[in-house]
Amino acid sequence: MMINFDNAATTFPKPPEVRFAVEKALIRYGNAGRGSHLLAERGSELVYSTREIIAEFFHAQPENVVFTANCTHALNYAIQGELLQGGHVIISHLEHNSVARPVYALAKSGKIRYSIADISDSETEILENFAKLIRPDTKAIISTIASNVTGQILPFRKIGQLCREKNICFIADGAQACGILPIDLEKDCINILCTAGHKSLYGITGTGVLISDGKFSIPPLMQGGSGSLSALPEMPDFLPDALEAGTLNLIGIASLNAGIKFIQKTGMENIFRSETALCQQFCENLKLIPEVIIYRNAKAEYVPIVSFNLKGKTADETAGILAKKGFCLRSGLHCAPLAHYALQTVETYQGTVRFAPSVFSSKENTQRLTETISAIR
Repeated sequence: MMINFDNAATTFPKPPEVRFAVEKALIRYGNAGRGSHLLAERGSELVYSTREIIAEFFHAQPENVVFTANCTHALNYAIQGELLQGGHVIISHLEHNSVARPVYALAKSGKIRYSIADISDSETEILENFAKLIRPDTKAIISTIASNVTGQILPFRKIGQLCREKNICFIADGAQACGILPIDLEKDCINILCTAGHKSLYGITGTGVLISDGKFSIPPLMQGGSGSLSALPEMPDFLPDALEAGTLNLIGIASLNAGIKFIQKTGMENIFRSETALCQQFCENLKLIPEVIIYRNAKAEYVPIVSFNLKGKTADETAGILAKKGFCLRSGLHCAPLAHYALQTVETYQGTVRFAPSVFSSKENTQRLTETISAIR
């Protein structure tokens, strides 16, 4: 039996409630907004009720909740939409390629300019690094809330406050934070939150969400059926319709509905506490193994992710040995090369091995994993 510690990629297993919701969606719901018959009405009710649940969860308005295919999809909408008229943008060196690549592509085409803020273990220094890069033409700051490589939590609330003071759009990548940390669009000064549905929100793959506070408009980047204003030749210019061209993923939306309810029932604090305890257990055990390098700093705060390497082996070699022993951990650059260049893990280790437990992970399996790592020679 495989033991999954790769939950930062996608949570596995899903809660039973999510599996039941998917099965129900397959036999109960029709195409939302595409008819007045019972199946379509059921689909529309599900979509709207899920918008309400997500809006309440992140303290937003239901009409500003946009369903996407994944976090990358959401981030592309936000980045390309907000920077359509050009300008300057600031990102961090911890960004996933879902931020770095759209920004690079826009810069390569000559449409924008960008700067990269260095991330340290000091919140004050991080904030200063962002602030000193702000220019008169800075249109947005795009930052991950928590790194998908090391799990480090950035001072996203303070970054949001800085953006609010400067009237700059703050786009937050919540893929590794939503469902783990309490996120409030208003209190955290986030203008656009993008996140995955299939990670710590416990939905199925093929789900993501863009949530706006409505302050910065995002023009339609795709055209097609919207279920509203169908007589017009152009897409509606209001959310969520402007960004939801085509048939929605009803099965995925049903899974998100159930996944967030699971978090609410279980308690986000309880989930965070359980997963963090496993990471602490894992780190304490790894410290006893001389060949192990742990990529954490005592001064920083982390979501439940631990990156490590075994001296003398590439990340892929270590993860490959563990896979043969029945453990699923992700190795490599984790689609975040900027972070790995900063960690200096690219040439020597070709990335890191990432440990990412879920609420369904156990102390016993964590102990077995560290014993297996200790035995690698």
